[in-house]
Amino acid sequence: MFVRFAAPANGFVAALVVLGLLLCAPTTSLQAGIPGPSSEPGRPHLSRAKVFLAAGDYRRALEAAQKTVDEAPSAQSYIYLTYVYQAIDGYLEHLARTEQWGAVDRLYMNLAFSNPEDLVDPPGGLARMAKEMIQTSVRQQSDLSAAMATKLDKAVAEELWQQQAAWREEHPDRWWSGTPESWHW
Repeated sequence: MFVRFAAPANGFVAALVVLGLLLCAPTTSLQAGIPGPSSEPGRPHLSRAKVFLAAGDYRRALEAAQKTVDEAPSAQSYIYLTYVYQAIDGYLEHLARTEQWGAVDRLYMNLAFSNPEDLVDPPGGLARMAKEMIQTSVRQQSDLSAAMATKLDKAVAEELWQQQAAWREEHPDRWWSGTPESWHW
C-alpha cells in the first residue's frame, strides 16, 4: 500500500528531501582538504595515549595503545603498544636510579587501580617489589608485541625502532613521557 503526499507549492518537501540526502550521504572531507576521521585508524587512541604518557597515566596509555591494535592491527600499532610498555620500563628505571620509591608506589597504584571497587580493596605492595613485578611483566609484554610487529612487517618495525632510538637519545631523561615527533600521535 502506497501513500501519496501532495507537495506544497513552496517546495518545502523538496527542500526536506535535499536536506535529508545531504545529512545522510557519506561525506568526504578530503574535498575540503581535511583528512577524514577514518583516514588513519587508531589515531584518536594514539593521541589519547600520548596525553596519558605525558600525564604519567600509564594504565590508560596502555589501554589506548591496545585499542589501536584491536581496531587496526599492524606492525605499526604493535610497535606503538610495545613503546608504551617500554616507556613504563624506562620510567621505572629512572625512578629507581633516582631513588624515587614513592613514585614507584604511585605508578603501581596507577597500573593496579582500574575500577571504583579498588578503592575499598586497594592493592598493596612494597615499592621495590612492585618495581620488579611491573618490570618483569612489561618486558615480557614488550617482547611479545615487538615480535608480533616484526612478523607483520619487519621493515616497518625496524624503521620505527630507529626513530624510537633517536628519540630516546635526544631525550634521555624524559623519553618515556612522550613519543617521537615523526610518529604524529
